Amino acid sequence: MKVGIDKIGFYTPNKFVDMVDLAKARDVDPGKFLIGIGQNKMAVADKSQDAVSMAINATSEYIDKIELDKLGLLVFGTESSVDQSKSASLFVKKALNLPKNIRTFELKEACFGLTAAIMTAIDYVKAHEDKTAIVIGSDIARYGVATPGEVTQGAGSISLLIKKDSSIMEINSETSMYSDDIDDFWRPNNFKCALVDGKYSTNVYLDFFKHCFEDYTQKQNLKTSDFEALLFHLPFTKMGQKALKLAIEGQDPETTARLLDKFVAGATYGKEVGNIYTASLYMSLLSLLEVDQPKAGSLIGLFSYGSGAMAEFFTGRLVDGYEKQLAPEKHKEMLEKRQKLTVAEYEEVFNESLKDLAESQEVQSDANGWYFAGTSNNIRKYSRK
Repeated sequence: MKVGIDKIGFYTPNKFVDMVDLAKARDVDPGKFLIGIGQNKMAVADKSQDAVSMAINATSEYIDKIELDKLGLLVFGTESSVDQSKSASLFVKKALNLPKNIRTFELKEACFGLTAAIMTAIDYVKAHEDKTAIVIGSDIARYGVATPGEVTQGAGSISLLIKKDSSIMEINSETSMYSDDIDDFWRPNNFKCALVDGKYSTNVYLDFFKHCFEDYTQKQNLKTSDFEALLFHLPFTKMGQKALKLAIEGQDPETTARLLDKFVAGATYGKEVGNIYTASLYMSLLSLLEVDQPKAGSLIGLFSYGSGAMAEFFTGRLVDGYEKQLAPEKHKEMLEKRQKLTVAEYEEVFNESLKDLAESQEVQSDANGWYFAGTSNNIRKYSRK
């Protein structure tokens, strides 16, 4: 049975800070951010935007186009959870008035969460071939103002519909996995921002990629040249570039040029949005499909990594006519219409978003779509403009 991605929704908040402005404010050569890290802009979530509101907006993009009576599973992968007990997926389910007779829960393993959700959904659909599944990755990457990791922050969500005979990409069943208990990135319960050992995390990421990629290609009897594109979890663009360099070392000029070009296309959205944790790899997939439009039948390799650490390499093939399922103009407009913040405005928005809410507090939003509206007796509320 062929199972894969049938729909893709994408959302990022309506505010951003420019990396040149941020570099100047931090007394850093802009080239360090633009080239050394590989970022142009960074999405900024205000207090009206959280993982749930972004997930609702991403899923809203296609929800009217699917058969809700066939939906059987909703899984939300995130490391920006809004409740220590209640699943973020239940807020999405209520907002979008999804059927009550579906299985729904939240998954966490750092940036690997959406991949875990996808693999769970594929197994579910294979066991219930008349059913479909929605999987969501939604996160706000926070390291703090004027910290070493500040430039690798961001916010956004990707939502996918998984079904049999999918219309965008069929996901192959073979995968290669690698995991270990390490401390490269983590966020204790009492911390609002993540802790990270940047150099160590980069080294582990590259080591895990080598293990997974070599294992997969050997077992599947594939060469690097067999891939139309290789996509990566992108906490920042340069990290994926380093992994790609390992894959293309010693390859022929045509293969090297092609994979480099596809990587650039896949990093386009990420350079404008920043790190969105669980959804970063799949924002890269969407970016590749909408910016480059590879030919149908292309073999795409995907490397997923979640700190702590869990990694998996798998592949998919693009389905004929997949372009009809995409919305490049809508996504281009969303990115272009965002409000540019000064560095001072960004710092104010960022610090305000870290404050604990009162037991009952109303929150307003200047963004269209769904937003976090505040609390009532410590119960979170979501509204739509």
